[in-house]
Amino acid sequence: MTVEFSPLRTLTFSLALLASAAAQAGDGDAAAPRWSFGGYGTLGLVHSNDSRSDFTANVLNPGNAGASHEWSATVDSRVGVQLGLNLDSRWSAVLQVLSERTLQSGYAPQVEWANVQYQATPDLSLRLGRIALPLFLAGDYRKAGYALPWVRPPVEVYGAIPISNSDGVDASYRWSAAGFNNVTQVFLGHTDIVVAPHTHAVARAMTGLSNTTTSGALTVRASAMCTELTVGLARELFDGLRQFGPQGAALAARYDVDAKRADVVSLGASYDPGAWFLMGELGRMNARSYLGDKTAAYISGGYRFGDLTPYLTYAMSRSNTPTRVAGMSLSGLPPHLAGAGFLLNAGLNQILETILQQRSVTAGVRWDLRANYALKLQYDRYTPRDGSNGTFVNVQPGFQSGHPIGVVSASVDFVF
Repeated sequence: MTVEFSPLRTLTFSLALLASAAAQAGDGDAAAPRWSFGGYGTLGLVHSNDSRSDFTANVLNPGNAGASHEWSATVDSRVGVQLGLNLDSRWSAVLQVLSERTLQSGYAPQVEWANVQYQATPDLSLRLGRIALPLFLAGDYRKAGYALPWVRPPVEVYGAIPISNSDGVDASYRWSAAGFNNVTQVFLGHTDIVVAPHTHAVARAMTGLSNTTTSGALTVRASAMCTELTVGLARELFDGLRQFGPQGAALAARYDVDAKRADVVSLGASYDPGAWFLMGELGRMNARSYLGDKTAAYISGGYRFGDLTPYLTYAMSRSNTPTRVAGMSLSGLPPHLAGAGFLLNAGLNQILETILQQRSVTAGVRWDLRANYALKLQYDRYTPRDGSNGTFVNVQPGFQSGHPIGVVSASVDFVF
């Protein structure tokens, strides 16, 4: 039996659990429930010097700086609010609602987190609901710009896995060995995202393991996840390929995202003694489909001069599989079938061009101008490679893969 969670179901069940726990606590529990409220946000502007594409940091939250608008506030701007409840020493809950540009809903608020936590022992905690995915160093706070040194996480790595949460369960265990503190987390979940009208991207049986190790200024996180992925895009293309016999059916079976196993592994480390920081991550995502098999990495460092923190980043992403294929052989076919086959081959290569192959160099500065506020200025030089569109969407005729593109960003991050 497959159990699927929805945000409303998750929140309703979470509140029901808390109400039950409160009733069990009764008058004998002297500690009153404690509520907390806070939030975060980013107001950002982005300019791309390429007029034949739009820059985006995340395909699920598309930006429109470039061909659509000379300056755009949609790439990084967002606001989130969080409500927390500590019922007692064991039971707690959190609800986080986020407003950012999405594929279908504009800036309509979406539930980012909604979960109940049970502290079974001082070292073991269990959660049920919508939970942040513990992938990458900043996986727990990737959308809270104030917590990041940059305007946005390196898109080559974080853009490879645009999903930030799952609906399900997890367990975290704290332990120590040889002077290192560890948190080991296992999780099982599901997610369903609307990517177009009547079209969904569904990840089932998201099963993963993450371990975060800390010792002084050092933090290391290693994560692995596998899931069954279905994306309902390009259905007409793959249905058309299947009409061309075994060779077309083989291409459709190879590249269609229909119940395909996807694997993600990542390793990251950060060293931050206070005056400076150095961090880097390496990850691989294999979706066994037109989403590709990609390896991505970055290294970043900065130095703090009082309230100013200049930083540099180098990032790259490459495909481990071809991003252009010969497609079907059309020799000997009647002209009308050969013409249709030619268009199908071209369509397949067009979606393979979206597999991220890119390198970038970033220079920026963060100014903590006052408590809970940070101003950031950043310049990125992106170079899509080997025919890839890189992290650019709405690609127009004349777009040149291999041509460097400059992106200027300014943002104000805040927490409250």
